[in-house]
Amino acid sequence: MPKPIIAIVGRPNVGKSTIFNRIVGERVSIVEDIPGVTRDRIYSSGEWLTHQFNIIDTGGIDIGDEPFLAQIRQQAEIAIDEADVIIFLTNGREGVTSADEEVAKILYRSKKPVVLAVNKIDNFEMRSAIYDFYSLGFGEPFPISGSHGIGLGDLLDEVAKNFKHIAADEYDDETIKFSLIGRPNVGKSSLVNAILGEERVIVSNIAGTTRDAIDTPYKANGQDFVIIDTAGMRKKGKVYETTEKYSVLRALKAIDRSDVVLVVIDGEEGIIEQDKKIAGYAHEAGRAVVIVVNKWDAVEKDERTMKEFEQNIREHFLFLSYAQVVFLSAKTTKRIHTLMPEIVKASENHALRVQTNILNEVVMDAVAMNPTPTDKGKRLKIFYATQVAVKPPAFAVFVNEPELMHFSYERFLENRIRDAFGFEGTPIKIFPRARK
Repeated sequence: MPKPIIAIVGRPNVGKSTIFNRIVGERVSIVEDIPGVTRDRIYSSGEWLTHQFNIIDTGGIDIGDEPFLAQIRQQAEIAIDEADVIIFLTNGREGVTSADEEVAKILYRSKKPVVLAVNKIDNFEMRSAIYDFYSLGFGEPFPISGSHGIGLGDLLDEVAKNFKHIAADEYDDETIKFSLIGRPNVGKSSLVNAILGEERVIVSNIAGTTRDAIDTPYKANGQDFVIIDTAGMRKKGKVYETTEKYSVLRALKAIDRSDVVLVVIDGEEGIIEQDKKIAGYAHEAGRAVVIVVNKWDAVEKDERTMKEFEQNIREHFLFLSYAQVVFLSAKTTKRIHTLMPEIVKASENHALRVQTNILNEVVMDAVAMNPTPTDKGKRLKIFYATQVAVKPPAFAVFVNEPELMHFSYERFLENRIRDAFGFEGTPIKIFPRARK
């Protein structure tokens, strides 16, 4: 099932960023006691019991004319559109305000599940303050304290009850699902059309033309595929911001549903910082990745150009050392035939499982080649390894003391595993575990 998306919505200064950080488990959002300080939506992932989800922190919604409030309202409405479940956050110390009532009206229109939370209820004596919030019409209010972490478990239990209504992906495990991500106007829609060989997606040279993520199932060489086009930054009936950072959530949703992610780069314009940020989402999600350099027909080149460009990619995308690079032109369809074999290979490696006995031979050979490190007189001992997951491949390495596993030695083991089994196109994860 795709990861559910939770949006935290409420007027300014009710503690949205504090709650967001508590749920995520780290300080991701700016926290300051000034209304309107969270001006952009912040995205992260979280986990509660067996549930994994993506979560959005929004700026507050208000009806006044203070600076940034119009933009904050727009950001929150977009987040509401994208969310599967909404946490409506209020301030128990201030009671129900007219701004809370305005937020409630927006949430009524969303037709989404809403869980009402009353923040800043720091002790039991304050719990009587929550009863006024029944008037907002969202059922039982949940008293919580972001600053003390009180009541969040009950809140998340209620939120998670709504996850079962989220539709599962309708494609079987044999179907390879791949998405295209990248900043606006790098040619994602044109590339979809080139792959399909027909005009199935609107193509324009205006950034942000694609309105929604579009699933396009098709078959090639006996293999079923689904293309998830993620160029969308706008939605019918609503004007979305035209800055690429507001397409992040749409890309995150598509990445979460994909086996393989195509990171599309403009070969004519070259690599910019935004490309690395976008690619980072796919890597962090553990998806297989193919780097696609589009518009290669427009690049002046000689026999060294392609090699130098790939070297430049390797220097900028150190975290994607496993990803293959494909150069092509969606416009002229030149070299388009080189893309699909890389997608298939990356998908197969993403789901590859290796035999435990062969894996341990590789690991023990690696230890013999490069003995384990010591720390304060203690040496790391590796007893055995086993693969515990696929998509991406993950390996548990059982050791005497996990804290002795330095990241450099973990990287060494990863490289030896890659040398033995390939795993081109996919990240792999190694987890040191104490042997019991």
